[in-house]
Amino acid sequence: MRSLSRRAVLAAGTLAAAFAPRAGAAATAVAPLRDGRHASATPFLWGAATAGHQVEGNNVASDVWLLEQVKPTLFSEPSGDACDSFERWREDIEIVRSLNLNAYRFSVEWSRIEPAEGQVSLSALDHYRRMVLACREAGLAPIVTLSHFTSPRWFAAKGGWLHPDAPTVFARHAERVIRHLGEGVSHVVTFNEPNLQLLGEWGRTPDPAVRQTMTDMLAAAAKASGSDRFSLMNTGDAAAMVAPVLEAHRQARQAIKGVRPDLPVGMTLAIPDDQAVGPDSRIEEKRATVYAPFFVEARQDDFLGVQTYSRSLIGAEGPLPVPEGAERTQMGDEFYPQAIGASIRYAHAQTGRPILVTENGLATQDDTVRARFIPIATAAVLAARDEGVPVIGYLHWSLLDNFEWFSGYSPKFGLVSVDRATFKRTIKPSAQILARIARSDLSR
Repeated sequence: MRSLSRRAVLAAGTLAAAFAPRAGAAATAVAPLRDGRHASATPFLWGAATAGHQVEGNNVASDVWLLEQVKPTLFSEPSGDACDSFERWREDIEIVRSLNLNAYRFSVEWSRIEPAEGQVSLSALDHYRRMVLACREAGLAPIVTLSHFTSPRWFAAKGGWLHPDAPTVFARHAERVIRHLGEGVSHVVTFNEPNLQLLGEWGRTPDPAVRQTMTDMLAAAAKASGSDRFSLMNTGDAAAMVAPVLEAHRQARQAIKGVRPDLPVGMTLAIPDDQAVGPDSRIEEKRATVYAPFFVEARQDDFLGVQTYSRSLIGAEGPLPVPEGAERTQMGDEFYPQAIGASIRYAHAQTGRPILVTENGLATQDDTVRARFIPIATAAVLAARDEGVPVIGYLHWSLLDNFEWFSGYSPKFGLVSVDRATFKRTIKPSAQILARIARSDLSR
């Protein structure tokens, strides 16, 4: 979210509409200020990422949960208990700490915090505050995402991001979260990949069957919600959603800065390594459609999150297939770990902003493939940094084998496997490779 690629998992439907701190260098990343608050991380951020709906489980008040339940649905299976991380988050944080990492990116679930419009759960806010404080105690910079694709069911039933009040409502949510989570937050991501639907649709012919299933699924969700509409991120009219989402980002940034002027705020974008093939490549057309509107706004942010999984070849007719004979990942992407280096350089050149790699990884059942991927990808990141590109961190996707949207639990992106019956976490050998790279860099 091609056989559906990782970052097109949620865009499949758019194709239709188309605890102690550890010793050592990493632990110094979040040293407390004299008054007990914490400074933003200054060393390079080495970490792993998750998203609430994909790991927490039983996110029953969210729009995506409902879409998983209705008939017809594009989801291969429901998220259910996911990785039970709403209960086992301490264990997850301890795993990140044990891997010599100094950052953990996670999302707060708006539907838990405001399950009904205007009804705010202090218990949920306290839950996420405890996560922030536990990260700090473990020497980890907490990087908090406010919207990782999901939103409350009531919000979708009102019209989602196309409702006139959406930017103001989201800004109010952002202010509430940051005020409650306090000074411990290191960085805030407002939106995760708000350009994903545009990326999924660009240059491709929608599958009529998928388009119809998406339409029917949304209609079923609207009916179940007692509404005549049900709209969420990465569904419906992608072009129409750009302006209100960017306005929501602007208002949220302003609200966050009103609480904490020092807190770095940005968004993340899905940016494959686009490569032109032939003299008449449509690469610039793609860039103007898929990235440019977001780059304009990102120039006002403190950083830009870049999320890259492979490369994309662009010819005169648009996207080209993966080269014949190329090694592929579990999701059908080309195995091309060096892609992240080009994406970093491109994003910085277009925005002038510091770059945080907020997601990078691959789906594979064979962990030796991930073990080959990580050294090449991280070397590409560090090469860009050494050239002078202000890269501030690398966060691997994902910490856990989790719920991968339409594809369910089959794709394995995690540094850590999760037993579907017991939720037992098992650290994979590839995680130790990332741990050694992080330790070596942080001890320089």
